[in-house]
Amino acid sequence: MASKAPKNDIDESLITTGKPKTKAVGLPAVLNSLKISIDQMGPLRSAQTLLAVNQVKGFDCMGCAWPEGDKRHTAEFCENGAKAVAEEATRRTVPPEFFAEHSIADLMSHDEYWLGQQGRLTHPMLLDAGATHYRPVSWNEAYSVVVDELAALDSPDEAVFYTSGRTSNEAAFLYQLMVRGIGTNNLPDCSNMCHESSGSALVETLGIGKGTVSLHDVDTAPLIIVAGQNPGTNHPRMLTSLEKAKKNGGAIVAVNPLPEAGLLRFENPQNPLGLLGTRFGGGTSLADDFLQIRLGGDQALFRGLGKHLLEQEEATGTVFDHDFIAQHTLGLEDYLDSLRGTSWDEILEASGISKAEITKVGDRMIASPGTIVCWAMGLTQHKHSVATLRDVVNVLLLQGNVGKPGAGVCPVRGHSNVQGDRTMGIFERMPAAFHDALDQRFRFSSPRRHGFDTVAAIRSMRDGGAKVFMAMGGNFVRATPDSNVTDAALRNTRLTVQVSTKLNRSHLITGRRAVILPALGRTDRDTQAGGDQRVTVEDSMSAVHASTGRLKPASTEMRSEIEIVCQLADRLFARTDSPYTENAPQLDWISAQADYRVIREHISAVVPGFDDFEAKIDKPGGFVLPNGPRDSRTFTTATGKANFTANDLQYPKVPEGRLLLQTLRSHDQYNTTIYGKDDRYRGIHGGRRVVLVNAEDLADAGLADGDPVHLVSEWADGVERRAENFRAVTYPTPRGCAAAYYPETNVLVPLDSTADISGTPTSKSVILRLEKAVGTAAVQAEADEAVETSLEEVAR
Repeated sequence: MASKAPKNDIDESLITTGKPKTKAVGLPAVLNSLKISIDQMGPLRSAQTLLAVNQVKGFDCMGCAWPEGDKRHTAEFCENGAKAVAEEATRRTVPPEFFAEHSIADLMSHDEYWLGQQGRLTHPMLLDAGATHYRPVSWNEAYSVVVDELAALDSPDEAVFYTSGRTSNEAAFLYQLMVRGIGTNNLPDCSNMCHESSGSALVETLGIGKGTVSLHDVDTAPLIIVAGQNPGTNHPRMLTSLEKAKKNGGAIVAVNPLPEAGLLRFENPQNPLGLLGTRFGGGTSLADDFLQIRLGGDQALFRGLGKHLLEQEEATGTVFDHDFIAQHTLGLEDYLDSLRGTSWDEILEASGISKAEITKVGDRMIASPGTIVCWAMGLTQHKHSVATLRDVVNVLLLQGNVGKPGAGVCPVRGHSNVQGDRTMGIFERMPAAFHDALDQRFRFSSPRRHGFDTVAAIRSMRDGGAKVFMAMGGNFVRATPDSNVTDAALRNTRLTVQVSTKLNRSHLITGRRAVILPALGRTDRDTQAGGDQRVTVEDSMSAVHASTGRLKPASTEMRSEIEIVCQLADRLFARTDSPYTENAPQLDWISAQADYRVIREHISAVVPGFDDFEAKIDKPGGFVLPNGPRDSRTFTTATGKANFTANDLQYPKVPEGRLLLQTLRSHDQYNTTIYGKDDRYRGIHGGRRVVLVNAEDLADAGLADGDPVHLVSEWADGVERRAENFRAVTYPTPRGCAAAYYPETNVLVPLDSTADISGTPTSKSVILRLEKAVGTAAVQAEADEAVETSLEEVAR
């Protein structure tokens, strides 16, 4: 039997700390996976479910987007994948009786962990204007509320349609079609907050906003630089590929402000020796070099690597790939001039590491026949992130490290289908060719003016522009920056609609009215009029494959995301009084709902690379989308070539007595979903409200390990943003840098502090001061007062 949901929130007074781990996975990860799975699903359901994760005829893990190989293990999942599956396939439920028992004010008093642990949402629910509780409604009534509000808008741009990365290709394609049929491109998604900087830099320089490597490339790469990424927690199955690379003779360089266990040593649970652990001869040492860089210093590192390659090229004439540069690139001389104009002193100041460390990695690149650079949020969430990633591409282009085996760019996406959603059109600025194909296929005129990204959507809601907000999955209010501003923005709307599997904070921070539409998940069997259905997803390396849920849904009232979109669109475009009927996409929405093959046929006609879609996903492992830089060294940039770029060196300047904060995940969470109370690899147990700080920085601030502190961010607008009642923890971070978990610290990230060009919130560049709290009793009193104030606001 599965266990019951916890009765209590995380008790932050029980936090204990220990030394960070120097190895990852192994037997503790296996045991923790089994414990959480059995707690949530029970033993039989756990076996049935986990043995189907990432299998050819099973379902795709709803966690990270790391790809699967051709040969799959019986247990093709990691610890965090098992947690994600257990959360979705849980036997716990949140029926209408739960909402009758718990008011909004009551639910607001609980933390994210408690909310998520309650179980699966089972019925459509409506929060009436001024009501204290959600009430159950029929699907017809729920759809009518949404359609009536959309039809009453003065402009289509008064609606915002958000998407999380869990949504399937088929659901995403229909969702964006419905939204463009309404007449807006307001399609913000989780990419806006994560890898938008990657897309901005890569489209400009290489002509495609995706990675250019395959799984085989990673497994066989001579040199891999992993920068701003923690695969041990965020993409644990990547460790298997890094282990293969090491065993094939490759070298790995880890670049990160924090020493992360997963990049130090990996104990592979698929290997008997790995399970036994290091003391019995198991495990693989992964990082050959660890560069403990300052936050925001990555551009300086890659400029330093470029400068070293240039200096060695000028000395020997043998470092650059001259044929590749001449045939496939433009802009080299401008880039080299910018390198010559950047001093080593500035590079060392900005990066916080030594010249010897940089040139050692540079020498590895010179000696290597191929180099891959992998990265994640550590590089994408700074003001100068796009410039940083341009310089990553610059260094790779010097040696022709694009479009050859074991070389290329590898942005590692965080959510299972966030890349597929973008391919399907979930973007506020899709290219004209996509709109042209969409218009031709569905015989309507899609809007061409750019829509809102996530930050612009929040601004619009805040300012009274957007009046309806709909989210296809996710936890918008806790995934976004500047929590207080975001909360107020959502409360300023007329209607918020959440298509969800689990309860979260976004169901409590609502517009004047709110609707919850309970959705099927990846694990659930999806049966429509045409029989059992399958969907597809795209991983980080552009491979598309099928996903088929097997479990009986927890409630007959749950609906697939596709069905929800089709029912809303059918009602909206069929209404005689609808302002959207005249220019509606010509699609039989009910036929598309009945048989998802109809949707895939439409996708194949609109999206390049999806021809013969149905037959391709019948093949085990699916198929790989075309990728010009990888496949043929062709670059669909504005110049038709791969572009070197000249970038000014930028890095955060932190005032005296202040720190630079990065927000990050604990090991017991995935994005905004909190699985538990521990961050095992970092030695944090029993709580989450901690700030990791260098011991000398704590001493300079008159603080000691364990002291209660308030976190106060400072930005140009002069607004004081506070996250209170944290515990200071000494940690091996570079001087001047700190780290703390989100979503608790998203309140500190200013809404208008965004990356140049991409608009991504700067969640890794928050200027912070530590304010000593006055004591445990006072801390608790302040916390109680804050809760009471919050409840009073909800009541008002």
